Amino acid sequence: MTENCGLECNLKRPLILAVDDDEDNLELLVQLLQFVECSFITAEDGKNAVEMARQYRPDLILLDMMLPDISGVEVTQSLQENPLTKDIPVVAVTAMAKPENQQHFLAKGCLECVTKPYSIDELENIIHYYLSNQI
Repeated sequence: MTENCGLECNLKRPLILAVDDDEDNLELLVQLLQFVECSFITAEDGKNAVEMARQYRPDLILLDMMLPDISGVEVTQSLQENPLTKDIPVVAVTAMAKPENQQHFLAKGCLECVTKPYSIDELENIIHYYLSNQI
């Protein structure tokens, strides 16, 4: 499932792919993204996330690590193996708060790890950091 907020608008705006299988968590991300100067699309599972990343090549991916079909680690690895998507920054957004889980996600290619429930300010700062060269 995708939600379009701005793809038809200014094409110079950065594009974020938000991925989460939990409807409430995805809605929270969508609400946050409406306040960031960007366009966004959403996916509710890993396979769609990989396909959308290949098709749209977003500037940033906010990725839940526990998805119903394939894990966030598998999504990240699949993106890294594809020349079209290997340079897209991936930020893990996860409920798995143990330091060893976060270290694992970073070791597998995520550039940041934000734990749920996350601080909106923290996530917004991370988004701005990764999009700063594109806004």
